[in-house]
Amino acid sequence: MSQSGAVGDTKLRTLIFVPTYNERDNAEKMANALLELPVDADLLFMDDGSPDGTGEILDAVARRNPRLSVVHRQGKLGIGSAHLEGIRWAYERGYERLVTLDCDFTHSPDDVPRLIEKSVGYCAATGSRYLESDSLPGWNLLRRSLTSFGHLLTKHLLGIAFDATGALRAYDLRRIPRELFEQVQARGYGFFFESMFLLVRNGFSINEFPIVLPARTYGTSKMTPRDAVRSGSQLLALWVTSTVRPSRFRVHAADPQIDPSLTDPQKWDSYWDQKVAASTMAYDAIAATYRKGIIKPELERAIFSTFPDGSHLLHAGCGSGQVDAALHSRLHITAVDISASAIKLYRSNNPAAFGLRHSSILDLPYAEETFDGAYNLGVLEHFTRDEILAILAELNRVVKRGGKLVLFWPHAKATSVAVLGAAHWMLSNVAGSSTQLHPAEVSLLQSKAWVEELLRSSGFALKKYSFGPRDFFVQAVVVAEKTEHRA
Repeated sequence: MSQSGAVGDTKLRTLIFVPTYNERDNAEKMANALLELPVDADLLFMDDGSPDGTGEILDAVARRNPRLSVVHRQGKLGIGSAHLEGIRWAYERGYERLVTLDCDFTHSPDDVPRLIEKSVGYCAATGSRYLESDSLPGWNLLRRSLTSFGHLLTKHLLGIAFDATGALRAYDLRRIPRELFEQVQARGYGFFFESMFLLVRNGFSINEFPIVLPARTYGTSKMTPRDAVRSGSQLLALWVTSTVRPSRFRVHAADPQIDPSLTDPQKWDSYWDQKVAASTMAYDAIAATYRKGIIKPELERAIFSTFPDGSHLLHAGCGSGQVDAALHSRLHITAVDISASAIKLYRSNNPAAFGLRHSSILDLPYAEETFDGAYNLGVLEHFTRDEILAILAELNRVVKRGGKLVLFWPHAKATSVAVLGAAHWMLSNVAGSSTQLHPAEVSLLQSKAWVEELLRSSGFALKKYSFGPRDFFVQAVVVAEKTEHRA
């Protein structure tokens, strides 16, 4: 089995999926065309018991090429049902990217490399018939009108700006939890707009590019008038349900995968795993009071005033996420931390998080300009100046131009710094304990001019700076905007 893709992100293990029913004239040609592409991918054809012998033809091709697998189903069970089974097949076998297309050559195999390229950095990508004129050559007026009407309905009723009924798609299975597809109820053509609706409603990033979709190259369309009526009814039902019970479509973040090769030089795992020692219990009580009583309202005020609803944000160094809960109802938060213990706590405290990743903020596992913005709380003070510049460089790379940073950064004169300093002194000089309540704070914020210079050298411009009595001088709040892309 292949392990990577030769186009786009070369590290992703890719599967190309094609469902078939009575495609004996196309199946072998499509399989050969896909096998000849400059794409390192495996192929899966799923045949619904075609009476014309399509399945047997594919079996013969598979015997000649180990990259191709064939699944036979008992009878015509529906195009959406086939896609859902193909998606399950991909998840179960550890594929990271899934490409789907039809077998009748209305989707050109030559578009697959471009589709993969357009999918890099996004949760999904799709070919669109509506980005350019003359994209439907050979279509008669009735079919063109029905297709355009369907697009208007999905756009205005379901709020889907993309081509929602096409099958030429790529999914990044690392970013999309399996639960999303398990929520799809349609087993026919409605699968396409229902799955796209779930992606859009949950804020998964989608890219699209223009394609030309000629009239069916061989044979006739398999979509019957009955299929069209059923799909229309499903679309209306989806709209009604999303209006009266929107929570039905909410998808929660998948459990984080722990990278055993990742080392934590600051030993944050031991910090988050602290149990019932009297000294740490007292510290935890003080820290929780600060977080929930002071930092939480300040964070919500800063985030909601900086980012519009629906923004995709990176919480870089998320810790336990005790103050993030209210953000998830309006924003899509992807949380990253080098501590496996921290992100497990974050998952418990924030079940509605958009995504979780066990990773270092010095080496973020995301493509350039993935996020609308980023934030962290009490993180940068634990790093040296050179490390801070490296972190800001990574944030510059993954945040879009014009995107914002919100940084909660303890000031050298912060009340919290004084309280924790006193606690450490008491532990050391009175109790005779060597307990460290948290990793060392080696880079407390010195001044507005000091942080402004750091940001400027990393491609950001300082937009707001506050440190004052409203939050009892706990932390400086810094808001910056990306003005220059530093690849």
